Amino acid sequence: MRNLMCILVTAVATAICFAMTVVVAIITLNPGATVWVARRLWGPILIWMGGAKVVVTGQENVDPNRATIYVSNHQSSLDIPIHFVTVPVNFRYVAKHQLKYVPLVGWYLWFAGHIFVNRGKRDKAIASLDAAAQKIRGGTSVFLYPEGTRSDDGRVLPFKKGPFALALKSRVPVVPITIEGSGTVMPKNSWNIKPGPVYVKIGKPIDTTGFAEDDREGLAKAVRDVIIAQSLELGGKGGDPERVVAAAGIEGEGRQARRNAS
Repeated sequence: MRNLMCILVTAVATAICFAMTVVVAIITLNPGATVWVARRLWGPILIWMGGAKVVVTGQENVDPNRATIYVSNHQSSLDIPIHFVTVPVNFRYVAKHQLKYVPLVGWYLWFAGHIFVNRGKRDKAIASLDAAAQKIRGGTSVFLYPEGTRSDDGRVLPFKKGPFALALKSRVPVVPITIEGSGTVMPKNSWNIKPGPVYVKIGKPIDTTGFAEDDREGLAKAVRDVIIAQSLELGGKGGDPERVVAAAGIEGEGRQARRNAS
């Protein structure tokens, strides 16, 4: 019964909040203002309905006045509303282009100016990252899940290099974030809700200016090492520190990273 109620409440809350985003955008003439609806209304409702008891640390590392790239591991669909709530800045998600076609959620992401990436087509992926870089240079923060998919067992998966190419192109700080427990509350590809604690730890910003312009793997390793360490601190499974970068075109699988000689 609880799972059915979660589905119904999620659907109704999403529909109502989407309608509210349209109203907010019309009143403010600013689609970006609709992020407030997700942070203050939609996210808290879904967290409450899922029974997640969220504990967040490190919010002092979030600077709403500084364009930043936020990077997190990914365990559950619940991560999205949790990060809207726990990262107190009006960021934009960089999401798979497939989400664009999901009713209401995809419409909201498009309407609010979030960024879609088509990883299957290199030219479109590059164009999407260029669009993200333009937003960042304009002062907008973005949020990414560099694993490219949710982890099946809670371990931190290898990372895609695209987010770190974006960071090096934009030359803004990268803030590593670790989430632990959301995959237990709402497992991947399941509505089998099990209320429980979810921990979010926001790490210190990593300065990208100390990395060469083409050292995507070096930056990925630096960020991933922090996320793995934080996962272990939170009681999670961590991840293989040697499997840094995901093989091209494959999500969740990796190869041993080759650090640039520079």
